Amino acid sequence: MRVRFVGSGDAFGSGGRWQTCIHLSGEGQVLLVDCGATSLVALKAQGLDPGAVDAVAVTHLHGDHFGGLPFLILDGQFSRRSAPLYVAGPPGIRARLAEAMEALFPGSSRARRRFPVEITELRPDGTPATLGAAAVRGWEVEHACGAPPLALRVDLGGVSFAYSGDTQWTAALAGPARGADLFAAEAYTFDRPVRYHLDYQTLRAHLDEIRARRIVLTHMSGAMLARLTDADLPAAYDGMMLDL
Repeated sequence: MRVRFVGSGDAFGSGGRWQTCIHLSGEGQVLLVDCGATSLVALKAQGLDPGAVDAVAVTHLHGDHFGGLPFLILDGQFSRRSAPLYVAGPPGIRARLAEAMEALFPGSSRARRRFPVEITELRPDGTPATLGAAAVRGWEVEHACGAPPLALRVDLGGVSFAYSGDTQWTAALAGPARGADLFAAEAYTFDRPVRYHLDYQTLRAHLDEIRARRIVLTHMSGAMLARLTDADLPAAYDGMMLDL
């Protein structure tokens, strides 16, 4: 599996970074983990074909994590995509996506397309769902967003990628992270607690519970970006690629 951090930023573009969009490829499949509002532009800026995206797995229903889906779908419609697009996310994603499409482009949620958009609402207890060649699981975490937020784990071709999503520390993170080949963990601040978000020092204090083979930091505020030299875990950046 190749992991590419197309977008590694927070909601506010701290450090000039694109919003969350993690591109996984392997076994002939391309899957995005989260699709923030800037994701279509970020994909094209990095020479990645949005039409090659087979599936999208969403952690939670905030705009910087799923707000790019209407644009991805419409881009497929106008570029004459024919292959299905599979979408998995927390309970409520079906209705929220339709609402977002109607708010941004009225009538778009009901338009006839050349390709189906197949939506799976994940159970928040680690139950696996099939998304093309991948198995995707979600665990409910702690982040107020109007629907159950999830940490995700994607297993593809014998390799596993896990992502915390946005959350304050919760023991539920041990589920997706344990034994993962790579765990992308939010580090929104260095040591200042922010409700519903994870800071670097708290993350470090729980490494024995996480037990991932590799960890990379992501979704960092400007304050955290200014302190990366104080961290001993690697940090993602836009365009960063890792082979697992």
